[in-house]
Amino acid sequence: MAHRYALKPDAHSSHSVILSWLGEGRGRRLLDVGAAEGLLSGRLTQAGWRVTAIEGDPMAAEAGRPYCERMVTADLDQYLPDFGEPFDAIVYGDVLEHLVDPLHTLTVLNRWLTPRGRILISVPNVAHLLIRLSLLVGRFDYFDRGILDRTHLRFFTRRSLRRFVEATDLVIVRSTATAVPLYQVLPAGWHNAALAAVHAASAACSRALPRLFGYQLVVMAERPWR
Repeated sequence: MAHRYALKPDAHSSHSVILSWLGEGRGRRLLDVGAAEGLLSGRLTQAGWRVTAIEGDPMAAEAGRPYCERMVTADLDQYLPDFGEPFDAIVYGDVLEHLVDPLHTLTVLNRWLTPRGRILISVPNVAHLLIRLSLLVGRFDYFDRGILDRTHLRFFTRRSLRRFVEATDLVIVRSTATAVPLYQVLPAGWHNAALAAVHAASAACSRALPRLFGYQLVVMAERPWR
């Protein structure tokens, strides 16, 4: 089976940010929401997390089963299962934009978060400069991949993502933005030192001006201390 979603291993990708922020699992429990073929779940398992993954596509779920402790096959728009135990972290990596009602999904699944647990979210930034320029000339075209992926049902900006998370009674404690994934966009023959320098500069711009240059937005949130 061909992988629709590839792991983005470069140091400036959303996957690398998520892995870095989570750190070593040391046997703690984690829920990987929308795990696809388990590519990120596998890296989290290697980092010592006890990963439960949830995926709606039965074929993808079967492919991802070896990379996690438990794989649950469920359509997030239809059925949210009982997991039996709470999680120390919940990861929503590139999944909320695909859901009919992401706020409902986030609210229900976050009930399985331990009191001091954290969630991590990555979503595309529809306010990216390229989208703004496209709108300026009257274009809003969907593609097979990217911010305007044909399967995206919801769109987020940095501000709307913050309001979205806060609507679930969580507070964002860490945030960043990542650059256009040049290593996925350009052919392997272009992967050289020059591209690495350009990509690093692009990543720096994304962090400095996330609303304009951020390709993906990444946040970490937790329950407020009371």
